[in-house]
Amino acid sequence: MRSWHAGRRPPRLGTAAALVAALLGAVSCTGTAAPPPTVADAGPATAAATGSPTAAPPPARVPDALRFTGTTLTGAAFDAAQLAGRPVVLWFWAPWCATCASQAWTVAEIAPKYRDTVPIVGVAGLGEQRAMKDFVTEFELAGTPQIDDRAGALWRRFKVTEQSTFLIIDRDGKVVHQGFLDGEALTARVTALAGA
Repeated sequence: MRSWHAGRRPPRLGTAAALVAALLGAVSCTGTAAPPPTVADAGPATAAATGSPTAAPPPARVPDALRFTGTTLTGAAFDAAQLAGRPVVLWFWAPWCATCASQAWTVAEIAPKYRDTVPIVGVAGLGEQRAMKDFVTEFELAGTPQIDDRAGALWRRFKVTEQSTFLIIDRDGKVVHQGFLDGEALTARVTALAGA
């Protein structure tokens, strides 16, 4: 066993023990340690981090143009009200339409990029569900919501009489375009809406 000789520094264990004893003595003098801050005492940053209701922005007003629901081609429920407060592009297409097929590549390319700022939602109609699903697979549109509108309810609601039609709704719920757009024009419109 090693012993400490004269001239060598003693271990610091004694110093650490003295410090702990002093801290415990200070706490026992007051009875308790100071309580941790509560959410009410917290500043704005802490309140936001704890998820208090005051941190959430108020919900956007749902315009009439976005008061509709549907079912996607994957069978999921879709509620357009969730898009309120943002510009939205509705794309009315049919699975046998050559023009729709040429536009599908542009939609597949830009939709993921603008998903959070200018959502693009497909509205499939005038065809069989199997053909619609095949179209979505072939043109890699699975990352974009595609509403199954075989019954034509949304086509009638928005008075769409031909495919391919793009209907653009601004962030206030006003329809600012309804009609044909080629890939370049669609990209330009979506880019402009995202920057607005």
